[in-house]
Amino acid sequence: MFKDRHIIVIGSGIGGLTAGALLSAEGALVTVLEAQSFPGGCAATFRRNACRFDAGATVGCGFHSGGPMDELGRKLGIDWPIEAERVAWQYRHGELRLDLSRSRAEILERFPHSRPFWLEQDRLARLLWRLASGGLSWPPERPGDLAGLLRKGVAGLPGSARLLQFASKTALEWLAVHQLEGDSEFVRFIDAQLLISAQTTSPYANALTAAIALDLPTSGAWHVKGGMGSIAELLAKSIEENGGSVLYRKRVIRINSVRKEVIGVETGDGSAYASDMVVANLTHESLAELVGSPSAGSLLKRGTPSEWSAFMLYLVMDPSLFTLPGSRHLQITGQSGELGEGNSIFVSFSLPGESCIAPEGLYAVTVSTHTRPGPWFAASRRSREEYLKLKSAYEERVLDLMASQLPGAREAVQWLEAGTPVTWQRYTGRADGYVGGYPQTSLFDVRGPATGFDNMFLVGDSIFPGQSLPGVTTGARRVVEMVRRVKSLGGGQ
Repeated sequence: MFKDRHIIVIGSGIGGLTAGALLSAEGALVTVLEAQSFPGGCAATFRRNACRFDAGATVGCGFHSGGPMDELGRKLGIDWPIEAERVAWQYRHGELRLDLSRSRAEILERFPHSRPFWLEQDRLARLLWRLASGGLSWPPERPGDLAGLLRKGVAGLPGSARLLQFASKTALEWLAVHQLEGDSEFVRFIDAQLLISAQTTSPYANALTAAIALDLPTSGAWHVKGGMGSIAELLAKSIEENGGSVLYRKRVIRINSVRKEVIGVETGDGSAYASDMVVANLTHESLAELVGSPSAGSLLKRGTPSEWSAFMLYLVMDPSLFTLPGSRHLQITGQSGELGEGNSIFVSFSLPGESCIAPEGLYAVTVSTHTRPGPWFAASRRSREEYLKLKSAYEERVLDLMASQLPGAREAVQWLEAGTPVTWQRYTGRADGYVGGYPQTSLFDVRGPATGFDNMFLVGDSIFPGQSLPGVTTGARRVVEMVRRVKSLGGGQ
């Protein structure tokens, strides 16, 4: 279908690689330009100190039957290197411990009054997963998108009209319907889940995005053998097997355009690439920096920027600290106060016998917390000393919370490296180091793939439906449909 059509993909995050692999499989000549020496972006796996660490994302999801990753694998003929996790992760808050399993047994045992809420959440999530199957044209870019949604949703899915009741509700308002808003322990638990999967908490999260975000443990979590970067490596391989190229150490520094059409890109090593179409695995803010002129930049549709970046610890540790059979992820929240900023952390550790991840007798451990980028860049501008002081304070704060649930954590650390929003900006090229996607507060104020250029589209966690493997994959499927439409209309010539 796309024979002789040259498509440039900027960035080898999962969204860009998914779009590139699908387009390459349909005959397009795809060239992926990646600034780093390995693929994956925020879902990459890198090597340090004889260990492999997941850069950001650590939980595999969306691989359930009919899920976005399952559909993608079938379409591309990829057999994902995964194994199901018995427990998605364990939540710890003070003395409370909850295993987040497919059955939700421990949640229901601790909060039996929440059962009606979870039954409703399950019904909503089933509808939303089915609605997203094969891609989801939201927000609508043209009348045909809306008509397609109506056909697929209201006409095709009995009960989908129920979704309209929740479209303008917040998650907290939804909890209030079930008289749960006054249970502070339950609300904190929900807020902790929403922060990692919807980038915001119940007073602000849209109820429908909350329904799908809260479904991830129930739909299932998977351990990706060799690290999350294995997903990116297989997608890159698929592109190359279909005649495309994935070029590393190629940081795009400029996008050239004529009026509303992109004609090519330039990279920092002096290379230039002509293109018929461009798929940009970037945020709107980063893309605006590359378009080359204020007039071109004004074509980009802007929205509210992401609120969060991440502070990361990459640790080599003694494995005797971790005694959680069947679980390799821990979510720990402080007793009170705002979530994020070291007051809630997500801990992931390698499994015994994973020699490709860590040497025998050691574990590779990744710890993350949400943080706002502003103070980090302000400290960096003041002086390197101020930046390192802030970095050291966060290291201590995160290790303190980790040690509150895992006594001996500090003593078990054999090597440590930290990453801040400044690190994320340098590593990903994202303005202000924004990672994790946008806060999902509204269905009606979200960003779509369109850029204002006729032959350039955005992909990744900054467009609807946002972060996670299922999110960016669903967004990429829509981008492929939009590229097909441009081709059928004779655009991008």
